[in-house]
Parts: sequence; structure tokens; C-alpha cells
Amino acid sequence: MAAAREIKERIDSINNTLKITNAMYMISSTKLNYAKAALAKTEPFYFALQGTISRILRHLPEDYHHPFLDSRLAARPEDLRRAIICVTADKGLAGAYNHNVLKLTEEKLRPDSNDLLFVVGEVGRQYFLKRGIHIDEQFSYTAQKPTLPRARIIASRCLELFGSGQIDEVYILYTEMKNAMETDVVCRQLLPLVRLDQHLFEVKLGGAATEEFKMDPNPDTLLDYIIPDYISGYIYSALIESYCAEHNSRMQAMDAANKNGKKLVLELSIRYNRERQAAITQEITEVAAGARARNEQMKKAKLRRKMAEKQEDK
Repeated sequence: MAAAREIKERIDSINNTLKITNAMYMISSTKLNYAKAALAKTEPFYFALQGTISRILRHLPEDYHHPFLDSRLAARPEDLRRAIICVTADKGLAGAYNHNVLKLTEEKLRPDSNDLLFVVGEVGRQYFLKRGIHIDEQFSYTAQKPTLPRARIIASRCLELFGSGQIDEVYILYTEMKNAMETDVVCRQLLPLVRLDQHLFEVKLGGAATEEFKMDPNPDTLLDYIIPDYISGYIYSALIESYCAEHNSRMQAMDAANKNGKKLVLELSIRYNRERQAAITQEITEVAAGARARNEQMKKAKLRRKMAEKQEDK
């Protein structure tokens, strides 16, 4: 019964683990619904702001200069100083969610360069520290509770470095949830605005002279207010997207763990029943063999008594 006892202990251990994975699945499901609701609330404002900036850029003269629109074309591409924001989770057990974004970040970081690394999430912080990669800024308590104030902190730091000329480009790497089954790690450029990815602004400066558009009090003041809000909004949407993708990946990982655990419990239960049946059969066989041996001994003893009685009669 030792083997059966070991199998039973393993089944109990797996069942205890299944309780944890089931709880994590339910928690991630609740958090995912919360994150989707938060993202849906912010999207109308974000898209309206994006459209407004697009219109503003179309009506600016071609020779217009603003710190946030400075493309730094005078510098060579290899000399451009970049800030890379890597968005990870604070916990693991989410499939390949953290690994994918960390791998892309390592590919984007240029060795022996002036790249600055900003990390969101404890997993990313621990990962880069173990590999001896310097972290310039780490934003704790952000990955598990993305809020607009936290996004503004990240945006203000990036705008400060970009405005002072300490960095020339700002990128953010995060995980985008395409649908319930598929996620993708993306790299988006936040600054400068005139060289943003085409999916954000398909416009050129000085391209809409026929439309009447008034900027009050002036373009500089308008951009000084609206661009920080846009950058904060985009970072916030990236944090929420990553939050959704994290819990979606964790739900898939926990669902796979539950299925594998139940399958393993079924296989072990069959083995346990076989071992238990074999042990019972062996015990029955041993009892039957002992009974037969006892009967044989009694028969022999009875035969010896009869022979002894015969000898006495003679």
C-alpha cells in the first residue's frame, strides 16, 4: 500500500494546487473586466485628443518650431539618445507575457549607447538587475494599479528629459491585447511628434491651408498644454492595455493549468485504484494461501494422529 499512499498524497497535492489556480483564474477574470471598463471610458477622450492634435499639426506652418516637435535630424541615428519605457507585470504565472516584452526590450537596447531604461513592473526590475543592465527610472506600484496620475508621472519625466535635450526619442514597449486569445508586444514612439508612427498621425506640417482653424491664444501655448495630456493619455492607455493583456494571459495560463491538473488527477486516480485493487487482491491471495496452508497442516496433523492411534491399537 506504500505506492498507493504516495499516489494519494500526490492527488491531494494537485487538488490543493488546483484550488489556487482556480482562485487566480477568477481574480484575473474580475481584474480583466475592470481594466476593460477603464479602457473603454478613456478611449473617447484619447481619440478626440488625438484628432485634435492631428488637426493642429496640419495647420502649423512648415517652418514652425516647438520643443516637442523637434525631430533632431541634425544628429546621426546612432548618436540619438533614446528613452525606452518597458511595461511588465509585478507577478509571474502569466505565460509568456513578461518574457516577450523583456526580450523585445533587450533587442531595442543598444549596447554601449546612451539609451535610458525606464521600467514599469517588479518582474522587469528584477530581470534587468540580475543581468546587470542599468535601470535609470523604475516606477513602482504602477503595473498592478494603472491610473492616470501615475501615467502623468512617467510622462512628465519623459517630457522633462526631452525638453531639456537630454534625450532625443521616447519609446514605450508594452503588450497589446488583440483579442481574447491573442496578444502582441508593440513598440511605439511617443516623442518627437513629427516622427510618430503612421498609425498615430498620417499628416504633415502645413498640409491643410484651406480649412479655417484658429489657435487661441497661440500655437506654443496650445501645444504646451495639449501635448503633455496626449502623452499622459497614451501612456495610460498602454498601461491599461498591458494590464488587460497580463490578466488575459494569466487566465489562459491558469485555465491550461486547471485542465492539465484535472487530467493528471484522473490518470493518478486510475493508477491509485489499480494499485489499491492490486493490494486488495494480494491480501486476498495471501489470506487464501494461508488458509490452504492451514488446512493442509490440519490434515497432516489429523493423519498423524490416526497413524499414531493405529500403532497403539496394535
